[in-house]
Amino acid sequence: MATVEKNKEYEVDIIDNGYDGEGIAKMDDFTIFIDGAIKGEKCKILIVKVNKSYAFGKLLEVIEKSEARQEPDCKTYKRCGGCSLRHMKYEETLNLKREMVQNLVNKTLDTKLKVNDVIGMDKPYNYRNKLQYPVGLDKNGNPVMGVFAKRTHEIIGIENCLIQNEEAEKVAKEIFKFIKDNKIPVYNETTREGAIRHIIIKIGVKTNEIMCVIVSNKEKFDKENELVEDVVNRFPNVKTIIKNINNKNTNVILGQKNIVLYGNGYIYDKLGECTFKISANSFYQTNPVQTEKLYNKATEFANLDKKDILCDLYCGIGTIGIFASDKVKKVYGIEIVEEAIEMAKDNSKINNVENIEFIVGDVEKAFKELIEKKNVTPTAIIVDPPRRGLDETTINEIMKLGLRKFVYISCNPATMVRDIKLLDRKYEVKEIQPVDMFPFTSHVECVAELEMKEN
Repeated sequence: MATVEKNKEYEVDIIDNGYDGEGIAKMDDFTIFIDGAIKGEKCKILIVKVNKSYAFGKLLEVIEKSEARQEPDCKTYKRCGGCSLRHMKYEETLNLKREMVQNLVNKTLDTKLKVNDVIGMDKPYNYRNKLQYPVGLDKNGNPVMGVFAKRTHEIIGIENCLIQNEEAEKVAKEIFKFIKDNKIPVYNETTREGAIRHIIIKIGVKTNEIMCVIVSNKEKFDKENELVEDVVNRFPNVKTIIKNINNKNTNVILGQKNIVLYGNGYIYDKLGECTFKISANSFYQTNPVQTEKLYNKATEFANLDKKDILCDLYCGIGTIGIFASDKVKKVYGIEIVEEAIEMAKDNSKINNVENIEFIVGDVEKAFKELIEKKNVTPTAIIVDPPRRGLDETTINEIMKLGLRKFVYISCNPATMVRDIKLLDRKYEVKEIQPVDMFPFTSHVECVAELEMKEN
């Protein structure tokens, strides 16, 4: 039975932090999770939810503070779900993320591997190259643009977000001001009426090229041309403006149909020496400064040479494969999203890369076919799967190959460590390098070097 009761206050010692950075307390072996609490603190909490084996508490007061604590520097921090660690000093967030990965390794793997210190940012602010703000109505029926409050669909107006690119935020605010000043109807989630649902801004951090995507519930909204003119006149770096049609009752931000209102529908950015073309729908790493560090580490771990045939699984728009192409004989990239593969082909042409071939298909099937039907024998492999990790078929194919050069990039350390355990019969993990792609959030990206066992 639970020893804690809902709506009661307790004083607790925070004994650890969880995978989302939340504080963990125990009362008679009953676990309580508390957002905003830090390991080593004594806190006064209010129990807000009780389940069979754990509860959730709300932080009321920090009685004894950790030295890791700092005053959050954001006005909307407590309500916004964007960052979860602004109450911690940056260096401490890096220690927390390393411990998080280390705990997964200790729990899951037999090896006594020590996870490397997290590669952080020199300036962990304004790092996002993609801004996406919902637009809707506030409680008084007035238009509002910002972010969804944690675990709700209420939009909190944002004055200044410390993780968004500053120029991107200026453009978003100008678009929203035009919408308000010209009384263009914004989307009402309840009635499903109104036009403007989201404002998305993408920026090439090295090129300064800007893309605006206006997500609309309607095929046409008032004063489209005037809006385009206003934005382009004020911001010369805006290279393209796209209207995306999404009239479905869904949490998915983008619809299937794009109408280019200005420009050619694309912007470009650089990673290292490579140039990449970015569309409204294509995935491109959100923090390019850290992406370069991640890719450099991945290619270093792969120890590539000019004899290598590299397979880049879940290749997206071809970033890793193109980035590594000058180090190897041949690259094969596989990705299920057809548009991403078209972009990858364009990107290889832009960079004059001729030793790369992109295949559209489910990695599970296409990788097997590449080996069995096309008789390709990879000597090196880099995988960068979605959050769910690798599927069983791909793991079995990799095991059969017995590659000496195998690198695993992951946005979800839990599934990465699970997969490393499954690969354990053939491969030994040599090194895990976490990279802080999203400062002041609980997310951490990892790159792992795996080596074939001698026997």
